[in-house]
Amino acid sequence: MKAQDFLARHGMSPERIDPAEYAPKMARCMAEGLAAEGCTLPMIPTYLKNSGAVPRGEPAVVIDAGGTNFRCALARFTEAGCEISELKKMPMPGIGRSATWEEFISFVADAVMPYMDRADKIGFCFSYSADITPEIDGRVIRIDKEVVVTGSEGKLVGASLIGELSRRGCSGKSAVILNDTAAVLLGVSATLDKDKYSGFIGQINGTGTNTCCIVPLEKIGKLHAAGKDGVIVNIESGLYDGFPRGDFDLELDSESNNPGLKHLEKMTSGVYLGALSRKIFRAAADEGVLSEACLQKIEALGSYDASAVDRWASGEAQDELGVTADEARFMQEVCLALFDRSARCMCCNLAAIALLTGEGEDKPICVCAEGSLVQKSRHFRPLLEKYLDEYACGVLGRRLELTVGYETTLPGAAAAVLLNK
Repeated sequence: MKAQDFLARHGMSPERIDPAEYAPKMARCMAEGLAAEGCTLPMIPTYLKNSGAVPRGEPAVVIDAGGTNFRCALARFTEAGCEISELKKMPMPGIGRSATWEEFISFVADAVMPYMDRADKIGFCFSYSADITPEIDGRVIRIDKEVVVTGSEGKLVGASLIGELSRRGCSGKSAVILNDTAAVLLGVSATLDKDKYSGFIGQINGTGTNTCCIVPLEKIGKLHAAGKDGVIVNIESGLYDGFPRGDFDLELDSESNNPGLKHLEKMTSGVYLGALSRKIFRAAADEGVLSEACLQKIEALGSYDASAVDRWASGEAQDELGVTADEARFMQEVCLALFDRSARCMCCNLAAIALLTGEGEDKPICVCAEGSLVQKSRHFRPLLEKYLDEYACGVLGRRLELTVGYETTLPGAAAAVLLNK
């Protein structure tokens, strides 16, 4: 049996995701999220602007707290780009043993104190769940990702840090709080000629999936504000549930630690592509499409991620896969199909943003992207660019250009505070 037939029978065909059909549907869902709270696709204002050129030569302290590592440094923009100096990297508090909120803030203050005589502005990329306030502070919802910080819920990240620095005699400091998706948008666009583009989108495509865009205040009904300037809106796009799912999507979701949530992320992101392929291979063995010997080879590999799927989609490491040439070909086609479907979903996401904002007609929208899939996969980015050209431009009339950044979190944090404080 061909892989395409097997996938179609289980509802996993990439062709089920037609961007011409689903991008407008997702755009309508985004518009609903802008208009009111409590929608299925949250559209969360960051209150950050991206207008104007980032000041050259002005220093900022930058912080990146996310996952298990904490980084901080001095940053400044020059004609050559963003210079990062005196970079420090250390484990996050709350790894191994829990930390209190006061211990966490004291740790952050200890880390940045050596920079305080050279910079007054702090850009803090806080990649945990937080509500952003109109003052561009972050009110903590929860800290997770293997990090345990007790007493953090409801605390203001920026105000807590500025208060601690003031107690240490460092007054007159200011901070902005942002997440990694907004940091990618700001970090990549800071070094570009912004006049070449009609708009900007931030895109994370790696372990997880997320996007953000710039929306005029007048379109954000839940802010009860009007104005011409746009603010960056974080789109919790990984939560989108409007795409048709197949048998193995449903199985993976039911076994996850957050069933019923993050449907789009589970169809597209690197952390799930390995698990999806394994489920497909097991089912194929159950139905006699793959041999038991072949399945045993896959099971012996243990868990694997999108990098392995990428190798197999490229026809490499065939000895890790099928026992026969036909089995290896079947599994290669399955892996290619998973990247194809992921790219189609992201094309829908990006095209929906273009439809929402009305941009991309006269001048292209710059998609500022980062993450392991878009950076490292040999299949995801070419497929995404193909579908952006074929559907977003060819069918929907919106031009989007992908610009892939590397290590943009700290430059993005610097741009955020330099443009907004």
